[in-house]
Amino acid sequence: MSKKRWEVFPGKNRFFCGGRIIMAKQINVFFVTLILIIGVCVLFFVFDSEYLSKHIHWSIPVIAGILLAFTLLFLFRTSFSDPGILPRATGDEALFNDRGADSSLDLNQSVTFRNPPRTKDIIVNGETVKLKYCFTCKIFRPPRASHCSMCDNCIERFDHHCPWVGNCVGKRNYRYFYLMIVTITILCIYILAFSIAHIVMLSQETDNSLISAMSDTPASVIEALIAFFAVWSVLGLAGFHSYLAGTNQTTNEEIKGQWAQRHGEVVRNPYTANNCCSNLAKILCGPSYSSLLRLQEDKNKEKKDLEQVKEKIDKLLQEQANGEQDPWKPSPPNGAPVDHTELQTQLREGTPTLP
Repeated sequence: MSKKRWEVFPGKNRFFCGGRIIMAKQINVFFVTLILIIGVCVLFFVFDSEYLSKHIHWSIPVIAGILLAFTLLFLFRTSFSDPGILPRATGDEALFNDRGADSSLDLNQSVTFRNPPRTKDIIVNGETVKLKYCFTCKIFRPPRASHCSMCDNCIERFDHHCPWVGNCVGKRNYRYFYLMIVTITILCIYILAFSIAHIVMLSQETDNSLISAMSDTPASVIEALIAFFAVWSVLGLAGFHSYLAGTNQTTNEEIKGQWAQRHGEVVRNPYTANNCCSNLAKILCGPSYSSLLRLQEDKNKEKKDLEQVKEKIDKLLQEQANGEQDPWKPSPPNGAPVDHTELQTQLREGTPTLP
C-alpha cells in the first residue's frame, strides 16, 4: 500500500491532519502555553470586562479580544508549520557525498572511499562562510542551517528549538514567532494594567480598602499575578529578538558568538543590511518560503519519475544502437552539431531531467 512522505518521515516530528500540521515530538509544554494564555483571558472577559466597559470604555474588552486573536493566530502559525526542514539525502545522494562527490565513480561499484570533508568554504557577500557536513542527514548544510537534536532534522536558518510553541523556530516561521512574542507582551501588559485598575477602582468605591477590593474580585488578583510574572520574561524575550531581527542574526549565531570580534579581528555579518529598519523589514515583510518536504506526495513518486526518465533514456540508447540519430548530439535548427553530455552526467549522478 502506497504511503505519503509524512507517514515515513525519518525525523522525530509529529504530524496531524494528514501531514498538514507538523510539530515536535514533545508538545506538552505547548498545551501549557495555550492554557495560560486562554485561561487568563477568559478570567479577564468574565470578571473584569463588564465592569471596565461600564466605568471606563466599552472598547477595552474589544481590544483585549483582538490582541488574543492575533496572539493565537501567530502561535498556531509558528507551532503548526514546517520551520524550514531540509530533506535528507536519498541513498544515492548520500553515497555520492560519502565518496567525496566524485562524479566519475559508479555508485553501484563497491570501492574504498574516504569520508567527505567536514566543512566547505564559500563566499557570501565577500565573507568566508563554512558549510558543515551533517552525518545524520548526509548533506552539506546551507549557511545558517543547523541540526536540531530534539527534532533530529537540519533546519534552514535555525534560530532555536522552542518547547513553549512545540516546534523549532527557523526560516519559515521565525516571522510569526517574533510577532507572537510581541503581541503576547502587549497582551500581558494590557491585562496587568486593567486588572489592577479594576481592583483600585473597586477599593475607591467601597471603604478605600485595597484588601477588601481584592477579596471582592479574586479573579483580578490571579490575572494580575500571572501577567506580572509573565510580562518580565516575554518583555525580555521580545527585546532580545528585536535586537536579533534588527541586526539580522539568529539566537544560535548570537549564543555561539559567530559574528563577534575574535582575537582583535572584526568579523562582519554578511547577511545584515547594516540598517535596523531594513533588517526588520526583511524579517517581517520578506517573501514567504515554500516547504521543501512535499509531505503530501507519494513516497514512491520520485522513484517512479526516475524510472520513467531512465526508460526514455534506454529507448534513446536503443535507437542509437539501431543506427538512428545520435540522441546525445542533437542537431539544432541551423544544422550545426552540438555536443550534448548534460543528460549523461545527470543519469550518472542519479538526477536526470528531461524537458
